[in-house]
Amino acid sequence: MRKFVFVLFVLAIALTACKDKKKRNKEVVTPSAVFKTPQVVPWAKDAVIYEVNIRQYTQAGTFNAFAEHLPRLKELGVDILWFMPIQPISEKNRKGSLGSYYAIQDYQKVNPEFGTMADFKTLVKRAHDMGFKVILDWVANHTGWDNWLIVEHEEWYTRINDSIIAPVADWTDVADLDYEQPGLRQYMIESMKFWVKEANIDGYRCDVAAMVPTDFWKEARMALDSLKPVFMLAEAWEPELTATAFDACYAWDLLHTMNDIAAGKNTAAALPAYFHKADSMYAPRTILMNFLTNHDENSWNGTINERFGEMQKAFAVLTYTVPGMPLVYSGQEVGLNHRLEFFEKDEIKWSDDKKLTAFYMQLDQLKHQNPALWAGIDGGEMRILTTTAPEQVFAFTRTKGDNELFVLLNLSRKNVSFKFDEMPLNSYVDAFTGKDVTFSTHLKMQPCEYKIFLKK
Repeated sequence: MRKFVFVLFVLAIALTACKDKKKRNKEVVTPSAVFKTPQVVPWAKDAVIYEVNIRQYTQAGTFNAFAEHLPRLKELGVDILWFMPIQPISEKNRKGSLGSYYAIQDYQKVNPEFGTMADFKTLVKRAHDMGFKVILDWVANHTGWDNWLIVEHEEWYTRINDSIIAPVADWTDVADLDYEQPGLRQYMIESMKFWVKEANIDGYRCDVAAMVPTDFWKEARMALDSLKPVFMLAEAWEPELTATAFDACYAWDLLHTMNDIAAGKNTAAALPAYFHKADSMYAPRTILMNFLTNHDENSWNGTINERFGEMQKAFAVLTYTVPGMPLVYSGQEVGLNHRLEFFEKDEIKWSDDKKLTAFYMQLDQLKHQNPALWAGIDGGEMRILTTTAPEQVFAFTRTKGDNELFVLLNLSRKNVSFKFDEMPLNSYVDAFTGKDVTFSTHLKMQPCEYKIFLKK
């Protein structure tokens, strides 16, 4: 059986935008380029990704202030630092007083609110010295309205009735780029190479990647890999992106399913079908990024507490133990329970939730120490187990060689008693306590209870 991965569905707003772009999502062939499916960098196989919201991370909101948190994040056990866009933010048509990170004013400069280019380079070097990898958020689909490209290369923008348009109706602070223009492609690739050469970053998270033609991403990936092997994460679900240019994509459908289960709109019985469907959609090399929250979910759809409540730990265990790469968003590790403002200053209040931090530290350690939990082709096979309580209990094993984990989740708010159709026969210890485990014929779980067992 191939490894299970998750089915992702694009956000409704992105689907609408993609339809608008269908007319220009044409394959542009570069005769001299021979594309080969890129190899996933070895350091991604057991990595945990951490999204950094520089503006809200500290009172100062600067690179230098964030750098003071690196030792804490190293202790936490995260590996890849994903920085939301660090370029200057456009002022024209700006939303709010500070604007959106994703309204880029200049692709090759640093937002002075965050610091200088020298500050960023120092931060990257310090992160590298501590063993982190660094990726930048890249916004290829659109620019801010006062980006210098609008003046110098007006022809690079999408027009209707001779007027430049926004990519989506309510994205009024950004202007849509036209990837049928070869000059735009060359400039964008050179700008992506700029940050690899100048700051030695390790890859990109690419915003609304499906709204940019796939063949552009192929060209960009080849160009970047010619400098150094990079890691590429698409904010998208389309399998063609990870089959050709990206290493990883978003597990949106897993998030939506977890939200529905927590809200009582669905049950744990929905999960096996999604995993089986995804297994037929994605190449084995594909890494699905599993998450409970990120900058969009937190600001627009609600905090983890709002959406999951007492079920959040069980779902966090799910994101760490099923195939893929888990994401931790700024503040998630200390129980951030506030919808951060998107266009204004709204500093994260760093509480001292030692129990939750210790919980994520344990999950990070399990991810690193157990090859069965690694991602893509490096991970273990997932076998979903059948129980007499499929609407409440989701159970599975992950196995690679002699390494096996048995995961048991009560994804309901009720006590449950159940039996397995076929009980795992190995001897196990509790991954959280280290104690030996003895299973009876009938098992009981408390509401929202989670268990991870390691084969002895």
